[in-house]
Amino acid sequence: MPNFVELWVYLSTTPLFGLTATLVVYVFAQALYARLNQAPWANPVLWSVVALATGLLLTGVPYPTYFSGAQFIHFLLGPAVVALAWPLWQRRAELQKRWGRLLVAALLGGAAASGSAVALALAVGLPMDVVLSMAPKSVTAPVAMGVAEKIGGIPALAAVFAVLTGLVGALSAKYLFALMRVPTTVEGWTVRGFALGTAAHGIGAARALQVNADAGAYAGLALGIQVVTASLLLPLAFRLF
Repeated sequence: MPNFVELWVYLSTTPLFGLTATLVVYVFAQALYARLNQAPWANPVLWSVVALATGLLLTGVPYPTYFSGAQFIHFLLGPAVVALAWPLWQRRAELQKRWGRLLVAALLGGAAASGSAVALALAVGLPMDVVLSMAPKSVTAPVAMGVAEKIGGIPALAAVFAVLTGLVGALSAKYLFALMRVPTTVEGWTVRGFALGTAAHGIGAARALQVNADAGAYAGLALGIQVVTASLLLPLAFRLF
């Protein structure tokens, strides 16, 4: 037992601890997700976060120590987002025909996501810095942090809201689309994917990619449009109003 404790103390302080822990936990979560026929509640991102957070709390490993290794995975977020452009390139002819409608849908969807969050936060009397942190909740976390800082919010809190929004979207989308009777035809998958990418950014896009190629492609497109429009329009809107 003492030897095991010494080994654990040594491993938990090495840079590879965070990388190894993240990969092992995610592989198990993904295997469980596949075994359960990709049930939304078994989302591997959700359960990986829960498992890793619980493990860090129980073992007393500081988050900076964990992140010193996990940052290698964090670095891959950039290439992963860029890789979403490939499915769009394969569908470039469709996008050229629909670009106007897609842009309008993205602007309205982004406005609804941000406006509803701000209105709800104001209605329940949250402090203004928290309200401003909720405005970019439907934009991927790194961008949400930058936008929140520009408009007077709290970047770290904005990242939390963004991750929670993505998880809620990924968990609830299947049931909401079924409730609204969105079909599972080619056109229906396009609608589902674009809506999920608009409301639930990268986590929603990842969920869409796992379910259907067309849904994943349009979710990636919606994610990209939201990143650009939110970065440009949210700071301008809050400066004006």
